[in-house]
Amino acid sequence: MKEHRMQRRTLLAGATAAGLAMATGGSWAQSAWPNKPVNLVVPFPAGGGTDAFARPLAAQFSKVTGKTLVIDNRGGAGGTVGASYAAKGAPDGYTLFMGAVHHAIAPSMYPRLDYNIEKDFIPLALLANVPQVLVINPKAVPVSNFKQFLEHVKRNPAKLNSGSAGAGTSHHLAGELFKQQTGTFITHIPYRGAGPALQDLIAGNVDMMFDGLGSSATHIKSGRIKALMVSGNQRNPAFPDVPCAAEVGLPDYTVTTWYGLWAPKGTPADVQARIVEDIRRIGTVDEIKTIWASNGADYGGMTQAQFASFVSAEVGRWAQVVKAAGAKLD
Repeated sequence: MKEHRMQRRTLLAGATAAGLAMATGGSWAQSAWPNKPVNLVVPFPAGGGTDAFARPLAAQFSKVTGKTLVIDNRGGAGGTVGASYAAKGAPDGYTLFMGAVHHAIAPSMYPRLDYNIEKDFIPLALLANVPQVLVINPKAVPVSNFKQFLEHVKRNPAKLNSGSAGAGTSHHLAGELFKQQTGTFITHIPYRGAGPALQDLIAGNVDMMFDGLGSSATHIKSGRIKALMVSGNQRNPAFPDVPCAAEVGLPDYTVTTWYGLWAPKGTPADVQARIVEDIRRIGTVDEIKTIWASNGADYGGMTQAQFASFVSAEVGRWAQVVKAAGAKLD
């Protein structure tokens, strides 16, 4: 009888250990992210500022994780179409969202959004921060510097048009803020993303654009478009010959285009931690540092909590800009 009881205890102990092993193994398997391709929703068409950072990021993601990061371009309505789609994605780490400053502006411009950038997403990382730049088609606007440009605009009220990534984007509001501070009038032409707007600027179908330096950089270097000013109070190291806003008499003109990474609400904490760590590792790669620098950008550096606070502050800041500028959807 005693021997039988000892055998029973041994069996129970073994079963318990096996159960724990299975539970541990199940938990490990669940957190072994990624074990398949990851979908990255980019809410603008290919060729824009978001793409300029998303595609190099995707290339390094594959090297770091061994899995593919699939770029899913879903443009429309100032980036809100793609954001809405991503918010409804499965919260398992296989749907990620690369949004931008536009998504901090959207709540003030689109009162009927079916998602909330602060409540329906988990902020993961700030990926890039770049100044806005005023660019022109040099054939359409016959000026060589900012002073000449401002004189030209004032002599031709409402005759120049400015492309943007869409109504309610930072491109749009950068233009509204510029008009407010210079007392000028420029016609706003919204597109379904910075890529199409840039192509029309290069083709001469629009005269000018307020763009994130990341998407304009290549075209500025090629001479297809001309940069007249970067926002803020210092020149950008990637374009040291382009004056900053403070130098041309606009000390309060500070507009930056930033890009961030989110996951749908409910994504497990262990998966979030793995994503954040992989993004941090990607930022240390020399190739990424070079690409970011050539686009005049800084790479992230915020914790998840800091990024969440930053987004919240940006939502409030842009609400004030929208109200002061009287910006409306065209």
